[in-house]
Amino acid sequence: MPSPQQARAQASAITSRGAVSRDDASPTSRLRALFDGPRLSPGQRRIAQYLIEHITEAAFLSITELADRAGVSQPSVTRFAAAVGFSGYPALRERLQSIALSTLPGPHEADRANELQAAVDAEIQNLENLRRDLADPGKVVRVGRALSRSTPLTVLGLRISASLAEYFGYAARRIHPDVRLVTRGGSVAYDALLQAREAGGSWVLAFGMPRHARETLTALRVAREAGLKVALVTDLALGPLPDEADVTFTTGTGSRLVFDSYAAPGVMAAALLQAMTDADPERTQARLEKYERGAEERRFFLPE
Repeated sequence: MPSPQQARAQASAITSRGAVSRDDASPTSRLRALFDGPRLSPGQRRIAQYLIEHITEAAFLSITELADRAGVSQPSVTRFAAAVGFSGYPALRERLQSIALSTLPGPHEADRANELQAAVDAEIQNLENLRRDLADPGKVVRVGRALSRSTPLTVLGLRISASLAEYFGYAARRIHPDVRLVTRGGSVAYDALLQAREAGGSWVLAFGMPRHARETLTALRVAREAGLKVALVTDLALGPLPDEADVTFTTGTGSRLVFDSYAAPGVMAAALLQAMTDADPERTQARLEKYERGAEERRFFLPE
């Protein structure tokens, strides 16, 4: 295993030969660019997901160590490297190390941060990654237009993800005539999804944050079987939840404290709301003005 100094030198050499630089994309985006194109087997997808979730550590593992961590055989790692376009695992590891080293803080930065500051720093990095991912807003615009047209629009978030769904649903009701919030799983979610489809709905916006609930996966499958399209906001680029979505927005979550924080998913939700408002500006303006008149008449808010 190379030392950090040797690995940094290798990464520098790789970059000089044309690898993606730190400023071009987030680590998650660069890994997705490597892994999303080829058709991977379930075992290979398990390797890809492990690398995405543990890039700073996994990039320096031997082939034996990576196989053990991902729960696959060593030949599976070799085949995975070939499947994603490399001559073997050593060549893949060189690329992974260049990506991993781009996530490291500068000299002495970690020493200056206490536990709470480190958590904020991690969220700042998540937001920086999201900012780079949104350099081309086309996907957000397209999905926002589709969500705007879906009547009713179902918003799904179970367990810990309910708070994100409730935020989105609360705001979306200001600009959309029929928003249906689903925050309970099981048969309740099943009924709500089928009713939304029968009422003419075409899309579900789902939030799936860790720990990823099995009932969320079940609900997404029910939605797809009913004929609804699924837009998913999650921290996973690969896996069973993204497999059930028509489009996925991958955003990092803060995991430095006992409970996760959701700065980047919150901004992603706000971006989709913005895209919905832009999709039908006349309806948006009319609904917002009507709401403000009602709020003023009923004195919902304190004077500013």
